Amino acid sequence: ALAYELDKKNCKLILSSRKEGQLQKVKDNCSHPENVRILPLDITNFEEMPKKGQEAIAFFGHIDVLINNAGISQRSLIVETDFEVYKKLMDVDYLGTVAVTKAILPHFVERKSGHIATVSSLMGMFSSPYRSGYCGAKHALHGFFDSLRLEHEKDGISVTLVCPGFIATDVAKNALKGDGSAQNKDDDATKNGMPVSELAQKMVRAIEKGKMEAYIGRKEILAIYIKRFFPKLLHKIILKSEVR
Repeated sequence: ALAYELDKKNCKLILSSRKEGQLQKVKDNCSHPENVRILPLDITNFEEMPKKGQEAIAFFGHIDVLINNAGISQRSLIVETDFEVYKKLMDVDYLGTVAVTKAILPHFVERKSGHIATVSSLMGMFSSPYRSGYCGAKHALHGFFDSLRLEHEKDGISVTLVCPGFIATDVAKNALKGDGSAQNKDDDATKNGMPVSELAQKMVRAIEKGKMEAYIGRKEILAIYIKRFFPKLLHKIILKSEVR
């Protein structure tokens, strides 16, 4: 959805994920496929990121915006979660994002220009049961990218942290259980969440406006402000909610 939204603006796009076949389908469905390049990668292959970064830059000669959007969620209690599950969540949701960013950052510094948009979550602002590792990784993103923004504002580099709430994707189906297997079922909040096309539109606007943080969702966004001013109240609200 994000690729299609940017395609409408005649952006030149580099699409990356592990699934080259699906990337090709997205490219074929763009109105300007001639402006789309495909760069397959696995975000947890940290050592290959510098090479992948150079390949990406070579496609069009430079990069203006890096969008970090890889992630995997979790649905398991802490006491029932294998340590390896926490390691995978951090590798994908945090360290992989750091590795990709570091691969492109020198290019932005050299050009004295660049924008990094990182998809975090409302779970990067507060926490929830059954998502301890996911929340930890998303909180880590905020710490890292707030530092990056401070260090590189002098280099003309902007950072936007995008914090979606419930979005109608497969994130719940793909979420990891305590043993590391996929949950393989949706939940009502995700299934009835904001359509991805609407998220994409709001996300692109946030990037264009140079927002530091963008909270995107419905009534769940209110939790950010309740946490800020009435943290004990939010604690009680979440305890009473049917969060799984």
